[in-house]
Amino acid sequence: MALAFIAPGQGAQFVGMGLELAKSYPQSRSVFEEVDDALGEKLSDLIWHGSIEDLTLTENAQPALMATTLAVFRALQSEGLKLSDAKFVAGHSLGEYSALAMAESLSISDAAKLLRIRGRAMQNAVPVGIGAMAAILGLSYSDLVEITKQAASNGVCQAANDNDPSQVVVSGHKEAVERVIEIAKEAGAKRAILLPVSAPFHSELMAPASLKMKDALSTISIIEPTIPLVSNVRAQAETLPDEIRNLLVEQVTGVVRWRESIEWMANNGVTEMLEIGAGRALSGMVRRINRSISCASVSNPDEVTKVILSQSEIT
Repeated sequence: MALAFIAPGQGAQFVGMGLELAKSYPQSRSVFEEVDDALGEKLSDLIWHGSIEDLTLTENAQPALMATTLAVFRALQSEGLKLSDAKFVAGHSLGEYSALAMAESLSISDAAKLLRIRGRAMQNAVPVGIGAMAAILGLSYSDLVEITKQAASNGVCQAANDNDPSQVVVSGHKEAVERVIEIAKEAGAKRAILLPVSAPFHSELMAPASLKMKDALSTISIIEPTIPLVSNVRAQAETLPDEIRNLLVEQVTGVVRWRESIEWMANNGVTEMLEIGAGRALSGMVRRINRSISCASVSNPDEVTKVILSQSEIT
């Protein structure tokens, strides 16, 4: 049996995430303090007591979700879980930064700073109202690639997140995305809905943000991860710091190849995953991708205890 740690992306955030952990584990509280210090503000107050509208702003949600993932991970470590217990780490979109911090490739402070820059850059790359994203359920990734080509006359549009066999997210100009929704419904999609996001993430419209991230990443120390990162862009393990740096830049405009990443890990021996951080979205995706992989979500003290007990029974 082999284990992988996976970290959630944007959309998993909720007010109060990580608060019980910070109360129960000094190691978890120190993560939030480190992020606050790195950003020069009390992001933890917003995470625990702010409004969901402010927390959902991309520039806040991205470092907040990373902080919560690392707070959970530190709690697990304090109870005896080891980084070396896992064979791989992976993260969905911004979760890739969380995964790199777990794997000791990025410091928590640097991850927080990068995600604040990334969030602002992605938000500012396209004026509000120009871009959109939509979730298409019930059609395959290859189906959506063809449908986006049909909608190209309405503007830029591309498959952005290959989440699982039944869920693909498309991104681009709003008119083109709306055209994709029409074509997808005609093609038999079970659902095709616009997402409540403020920018067309993981599309070529994010090119200005990609340039900003290239500049930001050039100043940050990235070391070889203790365990390999399965990257969104290539859906395979990466360990070379310069390659990881380049892939983080490519990721801003590239497809999140989550379905392929999970299958790659399964083909390389992974039978168990821990979704570390807020929400349970990734666990659902893993089940739909490969039912032979067991996946537990860990976000609070009770779940930390449950996971530690289950791991001790396995070993």
